[in-house]
Amino acid sequence: MSAVVFDDRGLVVAVAQDAHTGEVRMVAWMNREALQRTLETGVATFFSRSRQALWRKGEESGNVLRVVRVGVDCDGDTVLLLVEPAGPSCHTGRPSCFFRAPRADGEIDASPAELAPSLVLLERDIAEKASSTAELSYTRSLLDGGAHKIGAKLREEADELARALEGESDERVLSEAADLLYHAAVGLRSRGLSLAGVARALFARRGTSGHDEKRARAPR
Repeated sequence: MSAVVFDDRGLVVAVAQDAHTGEVRMVAWMNREALQRTLETGVATFFSRSRQALWRKGEESGNVLRVVRVGVDCDGDTVLLLVEPAGPSCHTGRPSCFFRAPRADGEIDASPAELAPSLVLLERDIAEKASSTAELSYTRSLLDGGAHKIGAKLREEADELARALEGESDERVLSEAADLLYHAAVGLRSRGLSLAGVARALFARRGTSGHDEKRARAPR
């Protein structure tokens, strides 16, 4: 706690970021008690300046922020919470509070969209295209083809990436890796899964030898 610099009101800025997608979900304030409670419970707790009271994110909505890790910036005046969100983080019902885009003319963009990392936007694009028609959307045609069609494309793209790694340009390797990742994301969508779920699985393996992890898997 000594690393945190609270201002003259006894507060510090707290940024909540999705631990697995990198998306910034919200910004709030903490006092010493809120930070202590967050550290003790593993659930994000903040301080309301208007009510002058502690509040646990999601205490009414159920959209809690489960804290994976807490960090402090180099000056000690900002706390970073890496979190696993249980639902939307904004009171408007949007995933993130950061969805308004100011324009150079001083106005706010009328068609809001979350400022999200590239992979989050990829999944959202796939979700949108899933509601299109196969004639207009390659993504929809893959989903309509099911696991067999998606699996065939994954094997094809994995082979192309492998061959690129063996002797093609860096640009070609990146392009083939992007193709493979896109098709993997479509495959996950077909099963109702997400890239965030993959990131959680990878996170759970941290500190475990790859050989040990493979041995621990249940036989197929």
